Amino acid sequence: MTSALILVEPESATRGFLERHLRQDGFEVFEAGDVEALELAGWSRPDLVLAADSLALELCRRVGDVPVIVLGRQDSDAVDRVRAFAGGCDDYLTRPFHYEELLARIRAVLRRYAPPERDRIEVGGLEIDLAARRVLVGGSPVILAAKEYDLLVKLAGDPARVFTKEELLREVWDFRSLGRTRTLDSHASRLRRKLSAAGGDFVRNVWGVGYSLVNEST
Repeated sequence: MTSALILVEPESATRGFLERHLRQDGFEVFEAGDVEALELAGWSRPDLVLAADSLALELCRRVGDVPVIVLGRQDSDAVDRVRAFAGGCDDYLTRPFHYEELLARIRAVLRRYAPPERDRIEVGGLEIDLAARRVLVGGSPVILAAKEYDLLVKLAGDPARVFTKEELLREVWDFRSLGRTRTLDSHASRLRRKLSAAGGDFVRNVWGVGYSLVNEST
């Protein structure tokens, strides 16, 4: 599932740089120059907050149990870092920083806050044993290729949601330059045929948008 990040950064150049690259890496980014602008926009609970150190402590008090990564000033020292952690932040990165390091820290913090992974997904008559990478429809096994299985798990993780083609190509195939490709459509077509042959009509093509999983029990 796509993680939602709130970026509270007063420097417009840094804010634009981070927003552009984080979106390219699959995050949903909501940006604001300061806390007040964020609240006026009526923001909802995010998965993580990135905040300049001048705003971070106030944010930690307002967002509750949402993880916060502080982007510290260039002249910050050990005292600044200790105060930030004492105030409730989860990580601290001093400027100037490398984007790749920030990305790794974001993913590490999100992993710490992620709920325990399920070992089994059940949607209607579809059952996925994640530990064994085994798929059953109505109790009968269905043999899938590796990417067909990965696509099915992605769709089944949030069966009521329509995933865009760009999102699926990025998160299942790790495509960064999307362009024109039939990779997703061909895999989705084969997956749908295999599930249908086992007695389940699950994969739905939402024209012009992407794919979702049909829950036969609804």
